[in-house]
Amino acid sequence: MAKKDKGDKKNKSAKKKENGERSPSVSVAVTQVARAMRTQLSRGLAESGLYAGQDTVVQLLAEQDGLTPGALAQKLGVKAPTMTRTIGRMEAQGFVERRNGDADGRLTMVHLTAEGRACLDTIVQAVGEAERLATRGLSGKEVKQLVKLLAAVEENLHEQPAKS
Repeated sequence: MAKKDKGDKKNKSAKKKENGERSPSVSVAVTQVARAMRTQLSRGLAESGLYAGQDTVVQLLAEQDGLTPGALAQKLGVKAPTMTRTIGRMEAQGFVERRNGDADGRLTMVHLTAEGRACLDTIVQAVGEAERLATRGLSGKEVKQLVKLLAAVEENLHEQPAKS
């Protein structure tokens, strides 16, 4: 079989453009994968009563109990009002509680309850199963490369472009 030269690739690319075909969209692919991962994770968390997204709050508080809502929001990359609603829902579900963090009562700290701590095993299992399904058929090297590439994409998106 004869080797294809670079000209063949350029011709294919030109033909695709002529036929109205688009090159793959990173944003569409990432959004679809994130949605599928979230759906799979939700299935795994369902019996614990946690919703996808709440698992990361439990995991953060398990590592460092007693964080302010602002610190949680910053660590999770969400806005403060979103975090406040999440904490309110999780408090109503019995997973977390708010306590005064200083003598005058102005600082609020979020802590895991015993029920929240009891969910840790379920979270680890649900996350592991979602990751196993998502990476099925990929080698360990490919998974590491994927994680590295996604981290680079995230870093690029967090950089603020210089204004001229």
